[in-house]
Amino acid sequence: MSDPSSSSSSNAAESIAKAAREAFEQSQLVDVSERDLALKAIREVLEGKKDEVLAANKEDMETAEALLAQGKLSKSLVSRLDLSRSGKFQAMLQGITDVASLPVPTGQVTFAKELGPGLDLHRVTCPVGVLLVIFEARPEVVVNIAALAIKSGNAAILKGGKESLRTSTILSSLIAEALSKTSIPPTFIQSVSTRSEISSLLAQDKYIDLVMPRGGNELVKSIQNNTRIPVMGHADGICAVYVDETAVEEKALRVVVESKTDYMAACNSAETLLIHESLLSTLWPKLASTLISNNVHLRCDALTLSSLKDLAEASSEFISESTEEDYHTEFLGPILAVKTVKSVSEAIKHINSHSSHHTDSIITENEESMSSWCRGLDSANCFINASTRFADGTRYGLGTEVGISTGKTHARGPVGLDGLVIYKYMMRSKNTSGSTIADYEKGDNRYTHEDLERGKPPF
Repeated sequence: MSDPSSSSSSNAAESIAKAAREAFEQSQLVDVSERDLALKAIREVLEGKKDEVLAANKEDMETAEALLAQGKLSKSLVSRLDLSRSGKFQAMLQGITDVASLPVPTGQVTFAKELGPGLDLHRVTCPVGVLLVIFEARPEVVVNIAALAIKSGNAAILKGGKESLRTSTILSSLIAEALSKTSIPPTFIQSVSTRSEISSLLAQDKYIDLVMPRGGNELVKSIQNNTRIPVMGHADGICAVYVDETAVEEKALRVVVESKTDYMAACNSAETLLIHESLLSTLWPKLASTLISNNVHLRCDALTLSSLKDLAEASSEFISESTEEDYHTEFLGPILAVKTVKSVSEAIKHINSHSSHHTDSIITENEESMSSWCRGLDSANCFINASTRFADGTRYGLGTEVGISTGKTHARGPVGLDGLVIYKYMMRSKNTSGSTIADYEKGDNRYTHEDLERGKPPF
């Protein structure tokens, strides 16, 4: 006997997915300039309802803090939830304006050839279609993704964490309210709130084109194993900084400390520190002391541990021996796994086999090491003498981001507008009788395959 609730959830999910598909198809015949008008309308509505949004967020925070006290939520997750922290609300609004100011990513010609006399072919960027985006805790992601989806011409169905339910719900309703005043259908951006809806939506491959999970490996793997829809994974951020033998002390101190301590709950915060063996008695103790003064706990391999004998006596609670598991762990807090390496190639090998391929930085003055780092590292973001915290769509000038892709689909690293478009081929025959392959393979004409100016699309 079938479960009525399961059937109901499936029907609801199909209705949501179908509405998103219809909104997407309808929007493709709306002038692209309407997208920016929609973004402006969303910002205006959100600004006008700021107090209501923050009131809902306060309720979410109170519930989350109670769960934190009971040990049912992590401190890092609660930190991500707070929309009133450090101008976060204003930054969310600014993200809308930043996205609106970016060039339209669709309708761009990336390939143009005359296949033969009177027959032209263009490859033109276009939206992916309907996105299903699943994320944890951070409620401003609702607005970030809505802005990117609208600008790139993609409809989106959003599912935030239950911790931010009140905030996400009001943000979604205000976005729909704003869209109702524009040429973009209100159902262009929709949200769902329960896991059962997600399970049912993952079966809607007829209407949904791409799933984008933004969370840990467990979430990503679970979704990949339960859908036929393509998945663009946004997984853990096990980021590393390697201090090479030619590292300048001041650079190493500044970059390593910020990479770890600026915002420890972020996916681009450093979790592993690799030290060249030549620095064990010189730079490493100074670096360790600075990290400890910032309340960072160091989990060290045998060599880095033995180099801190004097420091360990004074700061024993901050220094301990590492385990192999530490180098595979995203701590999202004041813990840093430390390991000694003999060369840049060993550092690269360690990161390629232990990291999540997110963001990794080298501190060095050696040009050859810099080149080896960027060529050999299998990570989405490869930095030289720069904090891992730069790995962010806003800081990259993308306006904002859907997340950071650690996979190898058509988009990698911070996924902004360019990561939300695909392309289609447009062919046009200018011959009075149309064109058939026989004209170029059996008749007098032959394929020319001459490059054309890319310019504007042919239509």
